[in-house]
Amino acid sequence: MGLLEKLKTHVLTADGAIGTLLYGYGLEYCHEEMNVQRPELIEKIHREYIAAGADIIQTNTYGANAIKLARYGLESRVQQFNEAAITIAKRAAADGGQFVLGTIGGIRGIRKSDATLEEILTTVEEQATVLLAGNPDGLLLETYYDIEELAATLKMLRAKTKLPIIAQVSMHDPGVLQNGMSLNQALHELEALGADIVGVNCRLGPHHTIQAFEGVELPEKAFMSAYPNASLLDVEDGRVVYESEADYFGRAAVALRDQGVRLIGGCCGTTPKHIAAAKKYLEELTPVQKKSAKPEKIEVVREAEPAKYEPLHEKVKRERSVIVELDTPRHLEIDGFIEGAKKIYEAGADVVMMADNSLASPRISNIAMGALLKHTHSVRPLTHITCRDRNLIGLQSHLMGLDALGIHDILAVTGDPTKVGDFPGATSVYDVSSMELIQLIKQLNEGVSFSGKPLRKKANFSVAAAFNPNVRVLDRAVARLEKKIEHGADYFISQPVYTKEKIIEIYETTKHLETPIYIGIMPVTSYKSAEFLHHEVPGIKLSEDALERMKACGDDKELATKEGIAIARELVEVAAEYFNGIYLITPFLRYDMTLELMSYIEQLDEQKKGVRING
Repeated sequence: MGLLEKLKTHVLTADGAIGTLLYGYGLEYCHEEMNVQRPELIEKIHREYIAAGADIIQTNTYGANAIKLARYGLESRVQQFNEAAITIAKRAAADGGQFVLGTIGGIRGIRKSDATLEEILTTVEEQATVLLAGNPDGLLLETYYDIEELAATLKMLRAKTKLPIIAQVSMHDPGVLQNGMSLNQALHELEALGADIVGVNCRLGPHHTIQAFEGVELPEKAFMSAYPNASLLDVEDGRVVYESEADYFGRAAVALRDQGVRLIGGCCGTTPKHIAAAKKYLEELTPVQKKSAKPEKIEVVREAEPAKYEPLHEKVKRERSVIVELDTPRHLEIDGFIEGAKKIYEAGADVVMMADNSLASPRISNIAMGALLKHTHSVRPLTHITCRDRNLIGLQSHLMGLDALGIHDILAVTGDPTKVGDFPGATSVYDVSSMELIQLIKQLNEGVSFSGKPLRKKANFSVAAAFNPNVRVLDRAVARLEKKIEHGADYFISQPVYTKEKIIEIYETTKHLETPIYIGIMPVTSYKSAEFLHHEVPGIKLSEDALERMKACGDDKELATKEGIAIARELVEVAAEYFNGIYLITPFLRYDMTLELMSYIEQLDEQKKGVRING
């Protein structure tokens, strides 16, 4: 009798975690390599689960694909590890007749740019080909946080084999995927794509897994599976542990059966004791044929409050728009910063922009200064937010705080690595890339948290992305812009440009884009600062002419200031001809230089208007 036939009349018990047991043996390296290095240990684990009552075991191949093995330098050994794994599992199951599933693990977590779908499908097909050659009783797709990845993988494998396929998603929060889709909808969509068994595994313990299934309707044809963790994880003395009594897990298995689940196993933290308890409680039970799912809770998601200001990306498409950057202080004296910000805003800047610890050096929090400018001095702020300093928890918390403060103009950037800053030993986080951060911010605009949980209200962020045009091959940089547009960027802010030719080149290579660009202009204050920018600051290159002109000023500070402004005026004149958006970077809080350039932009616009009228 095949697996699907048996599930028509039986509730089956699957095995539990393999990685947890290997971890317990002190093996913290590549667990899939143990199929070759320690085959007797992998077989022992399989036999322990069989002795505990498992009707189904899975191969030790969760991460046995080229993408995941590459972190260990073992990507060339996909065939070897998968062949060994299925041979071991089938040998262990030969005497008892247990079903053997070839396991394929999800690759993406919350990050999508780690691998493209094309790359994922290629590597999964390579792994699946080896597993299928070993004649398993089915394939198990597990720990998929990204429903897009799982759907694409399922479609590819469904066309490749008629064997049973189990498709399991993982949730951050009970009943909802990280894109906000309900578990009920996800499982029914997977059934429609050809999965024979649909379910969940990992991340959540029994309590929340049961809670998630309470809102799931029985599929029409597919069966349901659940492989919960033993519990929520804890950390003791630097080691991950799971607190869960086996009997509790067994009783939870009954509750899962009551929700219509027919295949019940275990994920992280579970051991043969957990599976033995589940088997004991489930052995005399038959499958549930009908159930009443809890009605899906309709979350009322308020619309975002109407924007107090016109979004920059809309204004700049129509007319001149000026962004001015003013770095927050490195010290605790803020009077000069406040004075400069007020004068810049009163002079006509659309926003005062503040970096997020630029060059990885600590400054006063831009969210604090942004709130102070907005609420105390009526200055519209634009804050950077980097991927460097905060993990996903901190990023979402930070963004929710910005929304609460009514600060909706954001520049999402990767952030300079800590090794370039004041604390080179500090940790760079980089849970996500700038592209993924843009996408997540736009998810908040839909009222959905990073984990897929409803936020009860939509945010209203206008999201800028960074653009570095100071590269040899500008087409490649433009290709990155196009990717950022796909991720949701509303407009771009460029690194400072120091040649007229580069500004024109930017125009020519980006004029096909509808997404507007603000061209960065930053006056230099001395030859020393010009050399520093040119040679040491990533993404900034001055022209030879500009360097020579600043060098000619020598140590005369007044002359250097005049020359720096003169160079910047020449660049502004060209930028204003081709772009509506001008981004002025204020050097060393020298807002007097910025004010002079703003005045020049106004003159240029007045002259342009005069020409139109006279014409």
